[in-house]
Amino acid sequence: MDSQVNNPLLKVVKMAQSLLEEEDRSAVTPSRIAEKIELILMMQPSWRLDLDVEAAVAELVRRFSVWVGESAVLRDDSGHQDWLVASRKKDWRYWQRYRDWLEVKLPSAAIEELDRTTDDILGLLEDPTREGGWDRRGLVVGHVQSGKTGNYTGLICKAADAGYKIVIVLAGLHNNLRSQTQVRLDEGFLGYETAPNPDDLSLAGVGLIDRDPSIRPNYATNRSNSGDFTPRGSRNLGISPEQRPWLFVVKKNKTVLDRLLRWVRNHVADADDPETGRKVVTHLPLLIVDDEADHASVDTGEQVYDEGGRPDPEHEPTTINRLIRRILNTFTRSAYVGYTATPFANIFIHDRGRTADEGPDLFPSAFIINLAAPSSYVGPARIFGINDGTQRSGGLPLVRHVTDHASADGSAGWMPLRHKSTHTALVDGVPGLPASLKEAIEAFILVCAVRIRRGQGSEHSSMLVHVTRFTNVQQQVVAQIEEHVRHIKQRLLRGIDDGVIRARLRRLLEEEIASTSSRIAASGGRADAGTIPDWADVETLLPQVLSDLEIRMINGTAKDALDYVEHSHTGLKVIAVGGDKLARGLTLEGLCISYFLRSARMYDTLMQMGRWFGYRPGYLDLCRLYTTSELTDWFGHITDAAEELREEFDLMVASGATPKQYGLKVQSHPVLMVTSRIKMRAARSLMLSFSGQVLETTALFRDPAILGKNLDATRDLVVSLGEPERQGNGGAQSSSRCVWRGVEHGAILDFLGRYRTHPDAYKVSSPHIAEFIQSMVSRGELTRWTIALIGGGAGGSLTLRPDVTLSMLTRSPRSSSGNRYSIGRLLSPPDEAMDLDGAGWDAALALTREMWRSDPARLQDGREPDVPSGPAIRRIRGFGAPGVPARRDTGLLLIYALDPPKEIGLTRDDPVVAFGISFPGSDAGVKVEYKVNSVMVREWESDYGSSE
Repeated sequence: MDSQVNNPLLKVVKMAQSLLEEEDRSAVTPSRIAEKIELILMMQPSWRLDLDVEAAVAELVRRFSVWVGESAVLRDDSGHQDWLVASRKKDWRYWQRYRDWLEVKLPSAAIEELDRTTDDILGLLEDPTREGGWDRRGLVVGHVQSGKTGNYTGLICKAADAGYKIVIVLAGLHNNLRSQTQVRLDEGFLGYETAPNPDDLSLAGVGLIDRDPSIRPNYATNRSNSGDFTPRGSRNLGISPEQRPWLFVVKKNKTVLDRLLRWVRNHVADADDPETGRKVVTHLPLLIVDDEADHASVDTGEQVYDEGGRPDPEHEPTTINRLIRRILNTFTRSAYVGYTATPFANIFIHDRGRTADEGPDLFPSAFIINLAAPSSYVGPARIFGINDGTQRSGGLPLVRHVTDHASADGSAGWMPLRHKSTHTALVDGVPGLPASLKEAIEAFILVCAVRIRRGQGSEHSSMLVHVTRFTNVQQQVVAQIEEHVRHIKQRLLRGIDDGVIRARLRRLLEEEIASTSSRIAASGGRADAGTIPDWADVETLLPQVLSDLEIRMINGTAKDALDYVEHSHTGLKVIAVGGDKLARGLTLEGLCISYFLRSARMYDTLMQMGRWFGYRPGYLDLCRLYTTSELTDWFGHITDAAEELREEFDLMVASGATPKQYGLKVQSHPVLMVTSRIKMRAARSLMLSFSGQVLETTALFRDPAILGKNLDATRDLVVSLGEPERQGNGGAQSSSRCVWRGVEHGAILDFLGRYRTHPDAYKVSSPHIAEFIQSMVSRGELTRWTIALIGGGAGGSLTLRPDVTLSMLTRSPRSSSGNRYSIGRLLSPPDEAMDLDGAGWDAALALTREMWRSDPARLQDGREPDVPSGPAIRRIRGFGAPGVPARRDTGLLLIYALDPPKEIGLTRDDPVVAFGISFPGSDAGVKVEYKVNSVMVREWESDYGSSE
C-alpha cells in the first residue's frame, strides 16, 4: 500500500475525487473527470509522464458509480449512556490519517459509510473515560470478503482517539491469518511495520501521512509469522494510563490467550475485586475485536439452565471462549465487538449464559449491526442470482460447471467428493489434471496478461485451487499444476511444438473470455467490464506472465506464504493451493480464477469458503468460478437463506426489537445445516417461535406405507372441506390450484396429527407445529386458515376427491439415503402470497423493495424485485399496512402432490404429499420447545475436522 500512496495514477485519482466531491454527482461525467485531471496535471506536470489518463478516468467513473445503502442496527441501551458527540471528535488524529489513507483507494461514498458505521459502533460502546464498571458486547455482521477488516481498523482508530488504551484483536486460528491481520493494522492504525526488533522501525501506511512520532501507538505483537504474543516479548512492556494505546494482534490459541491473561493479571492489574479477590484492571479501558467471531469463540459445551432460566454457575466453558471471557472479566471497563459474515452460531449463544470466573457469555446483548455493502461489492446475490419466486435469475455469467473431477457415481476419479488422506489423484489411471483444471489455469494465465494490458500489471492476481483438505493430497495437486505450467512454459518460451497450446489459448481468449466480457457489458455491467485486447497483444505478454507465475501451497505445514506486501510494487501472480487455511479469513488479493470442489453441510462453513466474493474493480468480467452444479445449487440456497435473514433483521430493526428478541430465522434445508450442531449447544432444546416464518417439508420419506398414510391424511382433509376456489388471488393466479378460505384451525390440527414428518427435518415437525398453533389459538391468533392445493406440474394425475384432481409436480432429489430423500425448496414467494389481495401484494412488494434498497449487494445492476419476498409477505399478513388490515388470525397451509422421482425407487402409485406452512408475523411471543435431532458425529467431523 505504501507504493500506492506514491503511485502517480492513484495520487491523481485521489486529488480529482476530492475536487469532484464538491459537485453534483449527476454532473460527474467522463469529460468532466478528464477536465479535473488536466487541471491537476497543469499543477503537477511531472506526473504526466507516468500517468495513464484513460485508466485514471475509468477508475474515477467506477468510483462515482458506487453507492452504499444504510446499515441497520438492533440495540439495547440498558445501562448505556450516550456520549459520542461532535465535540469529542474534533481532535481525532488516528481516524483522520486513516481516512486520508483510504481516499487513495476507495470511493468517497464507501468512506462516508465507513465513517457513519464506525461512529454507530463506537457510540454503542461505552465512553472510555466513563468512571465505574461497565461492559458492552456487540456483533457486526458484514458480507463475506466485504471489507470487515477495514471497518474494524476504522473502529480501532476512533476507539484509540476516544481513549481506549488496550486493544486486543483476535485474528483467527493460524499464524498466516494473524500475520496478515497484523500487516493490515500496521498500515491502517500503527503507521509502521512491526518487527521482532523494535529498533527496525519503518514507516508504513498511515504513518506516511502523519509522521508525528508522539501519536504512534505501541505494539506487543509483530508481523512475522512467529510474531504472536509471548512472555519474552512482553517482558519490557510498561503500561500506564498516560501512555499511548497498545495493540495486541493474537491468535485464538489456548497457549497464547493464557499467556496474555496471565500477563494482564500480573503486570497490568491495579486492584483486587472486593467480592472474589481476583486481580482486576480499573485504570485502563479495554476493547476486544473478535475477527470471525463465530469461529472458535463460541462456547460449544452444553450449559445447564434451571426452571427459571438461570445458568449453572459451575459450568466450564470451552477453552477459547473461557479465556476470552476471563480477559474481559479482568477489566472493570470493557467492550467486545465480534465481526463475522456468518452470525448463525453467535445468535445461538444463550443470552443469559454466565459463570462465576468468566462472567457473561459473548452474546451480543448491546447491539447487532448489519453492514450494508457498496454497490461495487460482488457477493452471492451477484454471482448466483436471486430466486424471484419462479426461477433464479440475475447472476453473472462467471460460473463454469466441473464434471470431470470424479466418476459418474462420485466414487472414483481425480478428486471424488468423499476421499481419504491416502487418495491418489489420477486421470485415466495416471497422475495429471482434469481438463477443467487445465482450462482454469490457462484462463488465469490469459487473465494476468489482459490485466497487464489494462494497466493493472502492478496489482496482485491470484488463483484459488480448493479441492481437498488433506495436505498430502494437496501436495499431489501442487506437483501436477507445476508440471502443467512447466509444460506450457517450455512450449511457449522455446517455441517448440507450441502450435496446439497457442491455438487453445487463443480460442479460450476469443470464444470464452471476450464473449463473457461482452455479455456482462451488454447487460448493463459496463463498469464491471473492460476491453479485451487482441490475441496478438496478449500473446506478447505470455512470457512475462509465465516467468512471474508462482504456485504456492497454503496450509499448516507448508512454508509458503502469500507475501503480497513484498510484491506490492510488481504485483504477485500466484496459484494458491490449499484447504482449510484458504477457507476462512485469509484474503487472496486480486482473486480472479477459483477452482472449488470442497463440500460442506453447514451454511457458515460453505459461505466462508467463498473466497471469490469481494471487490473486483476493473476486472470482474475476467473472473471465473469453476465448481460443480451441486455446489452451485447449494450456494444458491444459501444466498436465498442469507438474503431472507437480512430482510428479517431489517424488519425487526423497523419494529424496534433488541438483540435478545432477535431469533435466527433461516430456511431449513435437508442437507445444509445452519451451523455445526456442536456450536448450537444452547440449541439442543430450543424455544422456537414460528411467527413470521415459513416451514416446508423438504426431507421426505421413501417408505410407501408412510407415504400412503400421509396421502390418506391429505385426502380426508380435502374431503372435509367445501367447494374450492379454482385459482389464487393477488399475484399468484393459477387455475391449477384449489383454495379454501376460512377453514377452522381444528382441521389443520387434525391433519398435522396424522401427517408424519421425517425425523431428519431440522425444523418441520408436525407435533411441534401443532403445539405452536394451539398455543396461538389460545391467544386469538391462527384460528382460521387458508388451505391451497398446488398442482399444475408435469407429473401424473392425483385425484383426492371426485371434483379435485391435480397434475402432480416433479422435484429432483438433492440426496437420497436410507428411508429419506431430500429436495430443494418446495414453495416460492408467490405461493405465500395466495392469501393476499391486490393491496396486500402491492404493500408486500413495496416493503421488499424498501429492504433491498438499503443494501446494494442485493440488487442486480440496479434492478428491483417484481415479486414480494417471503418475509415481507408474512410481515404484511401479520401487521398490515396503510389500507391493508392485519390478519394474524389467519394461517396458510400449502399442500403439494409430488410425482416421486424414479431415482428413489418409488412408482407413480406412491405419490408424495409435501406441505408448507406460512405463518403471519406476530408479537405474541409464543414459543415451543424443540429438541434438535442428533447428527452422526462423523458427518460434522468430515466438514469441520481438519488434517492441517
